[in-house]
This record gives sequence, structure tokens and C-alpha cells, in this order.
Amino acid sequence: MVRCVPGEVVSSGLVASVFMTMPTGLLLEVAVDSLRRATAAEHAGAHRLELCASLEAGGLTPDIELIRQVRSAVRIPIHVMVRPRPGNFIYSADEFAEMKESIKAIEAENVQGIVAGVLLPDGSVDTQRTRELVMLALPLQVTFHRAFDETRDLAAALEDVALTGANRILTSGGAADAQKGASVLRTLIQRAGNRVTILPGGGLHPGNIAEVVRATGVRELHTGLGGVISYTSQDTAAFESAVQACITNLHG
Repeated sequence: MVRCVPGEVVSSGLVASVFMTMPTGLLLEVAVDSLRRATAAEHAGAHRLELCASLEAGGLTPDIELIRQVRSAVRIPIHVMVRPRPGNFIYSADEFAEMKESIKAIEAENVQGIVAGVLLPDGSVDTQRTRELVMLALPLQVTFHRAFDETRDLAAALEDVALTGANRILTSGGAADAQKGASVLRTLIQRAGNRVTILPGGGLHPGNIAEVVRATGVRELHTGLGGVISYTSQDTAAFESAVQACITNLHG
């Protein structure tokens, strides 16, 4: 059975009061790349943040100052992206060393997790390097990000990620978005069992998020709402409203 409540929620108590208001037990993670969106997401009812820089580029490692600002402003768990550059997920020795240094710095900032992933040139999961990142990040949670969707065999990639010790996989089921990949996501959830949490993401918005839950049986979901509100938009009120609508529709 896929875990409904990540360990950092229980251990920290940061969002216990909020989570108890969710009769469905569903958890919504929201990707943000600014302090304004982070506080708006929490105010709207988000249960966890994925904090990045440059979401329009797929998300990169944010600077320490932004991490500190967001950590000071919100009480919900924060998972920080560790990705040194846009593009593929095959990293040089120098880039991998940079990722490890980022993790060491992030660990000191009172966050609950990191989001990372490394692939091999043949399109499979680099289990050795990913496990190294997982071990370095302990006791933080680790999400293997959507590099997963670029692997050549999702079933094999699931087994590889499980071996690394990562806690969850952010994926659209290999499709353009999570709605289109719903049937694959359901299969992945069944295969994963209680070994690793499948976190559907990609194209989720108020109009389809409940449908994806019904089609997959998932307990955690991820959205940055980039398909309905530009990542560069300064309309924080519209962003907050869209997050709230996701929460409302999940309850429906």
C-alpha cells in the first residue's frame, strides 16, 4: 500500500493540524520558485513544497538565500530541487560533485527533503550515483524527479530507484502529462507497493486532478500549475486561487 503520510510530516508535526482537515488523506505538493508563490501555496492549503529555481526550465537548484527565506516564512515541509543545470540528467564528475555540495548545504537549512536523480547514457537509472546522493542526504527524504520519465523502461527504472533507497518517484507515467499517463501510473503504484511512493505530476490542475486520483488510486500528487498559470506570472492571487481549487476538487 502506498504511504499516505510521509515520515517528515509525522516526525516534524509541521502540518499535523492541516493534514487532519483532509478526510480523504490526500497530499498535494506544489512546485514553487519564489517566496511569494511559496507563501501563497501554503495559504491555499498545500501540504508540501518543492522549492526550485527556474521552473520554466524544469526546475534547478535554488540558492541558499531563497531556501532560507522560504523556510522562515512557511511551516509546511519543503523539498529542495538539486539539479545543477537544465537539459539531460547525465552529469559530469564536476556536476555530480556540485550536486553533493548542494546537498550538504541544503541539509543545514531545516528542510525535509531533496529532489534529484541521475541517469546513465543508455537511458537507465544511475543507481550507484543516485544511491550516493540518497545516503548523503540522510535523514532527509529523497524524491527521484521526472528524469524517471526519460528512462527507456519504466518498470525496470522503478526497481532501480527502489534499490537506491529513494522515498518517492515524481512521474507522469512516461506520458506528456499525468492525466494521459494515468493507466501506467496505476500500474507503477501497484508494482511499487510500499517500497516507494509514486507521486504523479505533470499537467495537473483543478480541472483534472480529481480524475487522476480516481484513475490511479494515488495518495500524493504534485503540481506547479504551469499549464494554467505561467511560471513567470506575477499574479500571485491567481496562483493561490488555483492551488485552493485543486485542494477543493480533491475533497470533492
